Amino acid sequence: MNYDERQHLVYARARALPPETMTEWLRAFARYAPPGRPLTVLDLGSGTGRFTPLLAGEFGGPVYGVEPSDRMRRVAEEKAADPAVTYLDGSATEIPLPDASCDVVLLFLVLHHVRDHRAAAAEIARVLRPGGRLLIRSLFPDRMPELLWYSYFPGARLVDEQVFPRLDPLLEIFDEAGFDFVTVDCVQERIADSLSDYADRLRLRGSSTFERLTEEEILSGFAALDAAVATEREPRPVDEESDLLVLTRR
Repeated sequence: MNYDERQHLVYARARALPPETMTEWLRAFARYAPPGRPLTVLDLGSGTGRFTPLLAGEFGGPVYGVEPSDRMRRVAEEKAADPAVTYLDGSATEIPLPDASCDVVLLFLVLHHVRDHRAAAAEIARVLRPGGRLLIRSLFPDRMPELLWYSYFPGARLVDEQVFPRLDPLLEIFDEAGFDFVTVDCVQERIADSLSDYADRLRLRGSSTFERLTEEEILSGFAALDAAVATEREPRPVDEESDLLVLTRR
């Protein structure tokens, strides 16, 4: 997925979350982070900096946003700047930070873009201090949620089942790299305040899954979604259940 081509132009708007949802995610991150403050945090695959400055405010220490896409990183530097945040060129398999330099590593909808999970697990283990926490927000095909947009774009579910990592093999890989399983927390998040807002966001095609659908599938899906929006008399919030995998560095 090349985010330098188009995604950097729409990602921040397409993937924006309501303030209460951002707060809920920060609470979940804090719930599983090591005790004590300040903490050094790595936002791995930080994109346009959706969470990066908020992590600095929550944990009180330096935050590093590591992102391989030059244009996504440039948007973050312009739109999500913070004195405690440093954005760096890097990836999950090449993290430009010293050994044992981080207390928390966050991958938020990132791991499915990583080709070599074993190399990534070893590299994350290298930069994470013993007792540090790894937080992975992802879809897992072996516990796939019923996301609303799958109702209109059924091909998207098939794509996600192929692209996202299965949980059990992933746990084996990270166990070999020195991580222990803590939990998979199911976080309730509000995606949009109405079906109309939800449709407007989807229309930006901010999800990389759209890149793997045919134009015919996309047009058909939006036609069905627009028909549903036309029947919405009262705003109906769109809520989802999202998995947060928590691991600790041995």
